[in-house]
Amino acid sequence: MHPGSAPSTPAVALFATCFNDVMWPETLKATVRLLRRLGCEVDFPTGQSCCGQMFTNTGYAAEAIPAVRGFVDAFAGYDAVVAPSGSCVASVRQQHRDIAARAGDPVLRAAVDEVAPRVYELSEFLVDVLGVTEVGAHFPHRVTYHPTCHSLRLLRVGDRPLRLLRAVGGIELVELPAADQCCGFGGTFAVKNADTSVAMGVDKARNARATAAEFLVAGDNSCLAQIGGILSRHGDGPRTIHLAQVLAATAEDGR
Repeated sequence: MHPGSAPSTPAVALFATCFNDVMWPETLKATVRLLRRLGCEVDFPTGQSCCGQMFTNTGYAAEAIPAVRGFVDAFAGYDAVVAPSGSCVASVRQQHRDIAARAGDPVLRAAVDEVAPRVYELSEFLVDVLGVTEVGAHFPHRVTYHPTCHSLRLLRVGDRPLRLLRAVGGIELVELPAADQCCGFGGTFAVKNADTSVAMGVDKARNARATAAEFLVAGDNSCLAQIGGILSRHGDGPRTIHLAQVLAATAEDGR
């Protein structure tokens, strides 16, 4: 389908995620430009904060309860909640129900059951909800794609990002060797198991360089930070860029 061709567009809230909000605001701006180009009205609930993943993943699930309460309060009533982060969306859809159960609060549990199924990673929303793969993007570069662990294994987004990338004007999409292998970031894993994390990242960076791509694309900036940091230390290889920024690019941007 072509840009804006979906029969109707839902009321969309942007779930910025704290990581993107602090370190990669350009990804969020690109997400908003893309969704608006496709006819969506995009709202930014100012009450949003962390989804609580950093607590839950390190064994502090009880401390994540206030974050879950804040999340369902901030995003109640929207048809869809969209985030350019498979990791954070996976946390909402996979962890929030367990955290609400831990709280022993049936009202919170009901709120999670209402909100969580409407939270989408960006490629899911574009393909499954809007029904588009061709979004009017133009990015005349050699590109390779890294499927992040949470999007691949928890959300099971499959080939949705690749379908979107293949429809981008001017793009040359090349396969990343051992694409399904983890980059080694894993949140606090990178801190607690630094040597293993770096070794995994070095392997991923080596494979990225082998493609001779200009850009390495992924749907999570945390993974791009891991791989990009290693690439920058070698001083060569592709630049990292979020999927949203590629899909938001147009011929008028002059890339």
